[in-house]
Amino acid sequence: MNSMRMKGKVARRRPVAPMGLLIIIVCSVFAARWASEGYAAGRRTEAKPEKKPNIIFILTDDLAMNLVQFMPNVQAMERDGVTFSHYFVTDSLCCPSRSSIFTGKFPHDTGVFTNQLPDGGYELFNQNGNEAHTFAVALQRNGYKTAMLGKYLNGYLPARDRPAPGWNEWDVAGNGYPEFNYRLNQNGRVVQYGSGAGDYLTDVVARLGEDFIRKSGDKPYFIEIATFAPHGPYIPAPRDADKFPNLKAPRTKAYGARPNGNAPEWLKAIFPLRPRDMENIDRDFRMRAQAVQAVDKMIGELRAMIAASGEDNTYIVFSSDNGLHMGEHSMRPGKQTPFDTDIQVPLVIVGPGIAKGKVVEEIVENVDLAPTFAELGGASSHIEPDGHSLVALFGGGGGGDWRDAALVEHRHPIPNATDPDAPVPHGGNPPTYEALRMNGAMYVEYEGGEVGYYDLKRDPEELNNVAKDLPAAKRSQLHNALAANKACKGTESCWAAQKIPQ
Repeated sequence: MNSMRMKGKVARRRPVAPMGLLIIIVCSVFAARWASEGYAAGRRTEAKPEKKPNIIFILTDDLAMNLVQFMPNVQAMERDGVTFSHYFVTDSLCCPSRSSIFTGKFPHDTGVFTNQLPDGGYELFNQNGNEAHTFAVALQRNGYKTAMLGKYLNGYLPARDRPAPGWNEWDVAGNGYPEFNYRLNQNGRVVQYGSGAGDYLTDVVARLGEDFIRKSGDKPYFIEIATFAPHGPYIPAPRDADKFPNLKAPRTKAYGARPNGNAPEWLKAIFPLRPRDMENIDRDFRMRAQAVQAVDKMIGELRAMIAASGEDNTYIVFSSDNGLHMGEHSMRPGKQTPFDTDIQVPLVIVGPGIAKGKVVEEIVENVDLAPTFAELGGASSHIEPDGHSLVALFGGGGGGDWRDAALVEHRHPIPNATDPDAPVPHGGNPPTYEALRMNGAMYVEYEGGEVGYYDLKRDPEELNNVAKDLPAAKRSQLHNALAANKACKGTESCWAAQKIPQ
């Protein structure tokens, strides 16, 4: 009997087991669904969006390739990141180069060719509508806090001019070249700085940058720290004024070289270097090496600050607006020529996803910076550049079907003694020209009909113009390619123009 009751109990419970299993299965399904859709304890919770990367852009003034050897923190960036060994500017002059950096456009599209009116400067940059189309505007629209610190565009006056659109923080000088006794427009308020050691301009913008980072909060930030150093008069921080006491300018093969019969006429007019010229060049080069010490110190401190915070989502970009020749081709210190001393400058990037210790040899240009910043910040749809983003090259590998040439456009400036970049006598002041800097060659056409072609594999110092030896078909090809580059507008058009069959 007991056995029968037990059997009965078992018989009555058997139908219940499948139902319980079904309930468990249904509950498990709903629990998995709730978890996958972000539900917790009956409430929906949104997944936290990934923060956009921070970007710090350090732009120096007239810093040539030969000064990097005196900057150990930049050399550390080279070990920790990617170095672009073939990086060129659209013009080796401050305002047109910076206009290209801000907009990603060539001078023929910004309309800015010189430092001052009628064909350049801050006022023309605005008159041509460029202010509304900078990477700063694009990033700010996409949620970035932005800061512009130091030098903006030639012709900007702190007491007269407002902060430019696109910048949350604005601390900008006009004549900051002396590094002391200058004025900053600080968010619309003019602040006078003096001659004390703490007023040294490079150190001031470094402190402002650090303060901005501390106050940035949860928003991604973009900072441009644009130093006046090492632009003339080459004023170093007082603490660095005694460094490198016996340093001299590099005596390259081009130093003091005299133009041969194939050189352009403007170069033939340069007088030979005299002993006094050489002494002045050595002094100036030594002061330039001293002046970049504060820039290098700033880079090291910014990197240390970011590392100490535990932040691993920040890109740091180091570059210059143009180079500077000092004795090459017998020229006194200056720029504006199509030679590599003037148009080739450093570009080093460290940050997340950046290959370490890699050298990228593809030809890149300052019009590429704006689209690069925009892509990093997810704001590519807000700009219309002529350049091309460099993000595809961050891994250090080849960029696939990359460009074959960089376009350089230079317009002979109207003489103006107030221009800080006005050429000194025999400093190199070429006529208007356009050039293509290719991998292993440079082709240039001057106003008036002169042509230059330099085979950089055989003649890296650009001492021998061999344009007359070019086959007619090759010269025609280069002329047509240059014409296409001068007329290009927008990424696709310019990208196509920069493809030159070899």
